Amino acid sequence: SLEPIAGHLSNLLGKEVSFISDWYDGVEVACGEIVLLENVRFEVGEKKNDELLSRKMAELCDIFIMDAFACSHRAHASTCGIIDYAKMACAGPLLSKELDALEMSFKEPKKPVVAIVGGSKVSTKLGVLKSLSGLVDYLILGGGIANTFIKASGYNIGNSLHEESMLNIAQSMLSDAVKSCQIPEIIDVVVAKEFSSQSRANTKMIEEVASDDLILDIGPKTAEIFSKIISQAQTIIWNGPLGVFEFDQFGLGTKAIAKAIAQSKGFSAAGGGDTLAAIEKYEIIDDISYISTGGGAFLEFIEGKPLPSVEALKIKGY
Repeated sequence: SLEPIAGHLSNLLGKEVSFISDWYDGVEVACGEIVLLENVRFEVGEKKNDELLSRKMAELCDIFIMDAFACSHRAHASTCGIIDYAKMACAGPLLSKELDALEMSFKEPKKPVVAIVGGSKVSTKLGVLKSLSGLVDYLILGGGIANTFIKASGYNIGNSLHEESMLNIAQSMLSDAVKSCQIPEIIDVVVAKEFSSQSRANTKMIEEVASDDLILDIGPKTAEIFSKIISQAQTIIWNGPLGVFEFDQFGLGTKAIAKAIAQSKGFSAAGGGDTLAAIEKYEIIDDISYISTGGGAFLEFIEGKPLPSVEALKIKGY
């Protein structure tokens, strides 16, 4: 429920903010009054973009401002359907700023362009990886995604997180990368025998990984190579850490990359929950050109997918 938020907003604004839980059939708002309505996620039909619910929402206002970039990839009643029926609809400042920054990063980026993509699964970011491989000059990989590519290159990765079903795709991308972009090799890694905050970290060259090792971070030599590539970039796109940065002994690779991005003179755009957590942990928030509030929306934009809310606003002419 958003009820606690109403009290907090009242304190921030120095003005009473009324909370209304039952708003479906309309609300009375006096001139100059501020009201906060209950979370729309409670409404049946919200996720299905129900027409009746969209109309009910549209009847509440004279102007609907869509300012939730992080939800713009969802065709839901409160983010998309309402735009069709509102008397007037427009993009808010946050949404506009997000789109401007992403346009700068992906439509006509200054070269060389470097993308850093981490995460656990190739399958969840396959569209992003393919899209980026045709756009960037260097595609740096980390996390479980990198492990899949390391194994696809013929190396032993022990018990490391990876996707066996994605090995052929990874091999294909590595072959195609010769024609499109460079995927820099990982030459050393940080491993442990078990996944734990108490695990001892050992640095090994990639060909030295044992059958009972877990790869949990890139090694210092690889981090140095990646940092040098980043230092020469004019445009940097970052989504996902390069290791298990939540455990300090496996976060040095992500920290090195974060510092390299922070020190770069190029334009940098970062998005995704884990990425934002890393940015906060390594205290570089003021050194990133643009930090996206969206995770899924950020990724879908990179893939080239239309964002339903943005498309609806375009149809409206706003």
